[in-house]
Amino acid sequence: MSYSLDELSTRAEVLIEALPYIREFSGKTIVVKYGGNAMTDDTLKRNVMNDIVLMKYVGMKPVVVHGGGPQISALMQRVGKESSFINGLRISDEDTVELAEMALVGTVNKEIVSLLNRLGGKAVGLSGKDADLIQARKHFARVKDGDQESMVDIGFVGEITKIKPEIIRVLEESGFIPVIAGTGTNDKGETFNINADTAAGEIAAALHAEKLLMLSDVRGVFRDKDDPNTLISTIKAEEVPLLTEQGVFSTGMIPKIEACVTALRGGVRKAHIIDGRISHSIILEVFTDGGIGTQIVH
Repeated sequence: MSYSLDELSTRAEVLIEALPYIREFSGKTIVVKYGGNAMTDDTLKRNVMNDIVLMKYVGMKPVVVHGGGPQISALMQRVGKESSFINGLRISDEDTVELAEMALVGTVNKEIVSLLNRLGGKAVGLSGKDADLIQARKHFARVKDGDQESMVDIGFVGEITKIKPEIIRVLEESGFIPVIAGTGTNDKGETFNINADTAAGEIAAALHAEKLLMLSDVRGVFRDKDDPNTLISTIKAEEVPLLTEQGVFSTGMIPKIEACVTALRGGVRKAHIIDGRISHSIILEVFTDGGIGTQIVH
């Protein structure tokens, strides 16, 4: 394939634009929360993995944290079990959490690892049980009925109590890309489903990562969700409570925003919510002057 001189010049300009970002972030940990349509569309999936491998080859240390809600639901449907939710959290009895672990750790995680390896990365899959990476306790859902509020037991759904990042550090130092499934465990060895957004924020904080990138199915945060021209490019962490009170964040966006704030409090410099449906969205956000989503900063 041959290119015109103008096309070659454009490619050179792109590389030159990326150079200061490559220099700035080389050797730094970048946590990527992988989810949404980018996990189900084969083309987008490959683009995301190519972006992550590129980050590795230019000296960054990518860490991937993923969920897999649709895959869990599909497996449950195959075995004749229905999914039920409260406040967006899957009610998880012993059978459900076992199926969730099978889908997340046994299938989704290994698919991501395999694709990264085929594209030239050296990836290793982890769950929250590995080296006690994600420690958790039972989460009780807060349910309102009129003016009354109660706490509901929804089974083996967990909230994180501690991250032990040593295994991630060992893998990073050995040149591997850690790929982490959103599960956790307690001191009894019980398995808990963990919201992947929450896990990504806590892991980024524990690693004192340079950035947290949250892949979503929207372009970012909109001041008016019905007006695509109201994208908020930058949100300061101290503005989050007011924006929450104003109803700016949709139900699905709230855990992502909370994860970003958690990451910033833990020392992460910037957190980004970007549209994973855009081809090479990670590269566009990290390596270009403009960026494409919403960044949350101190």
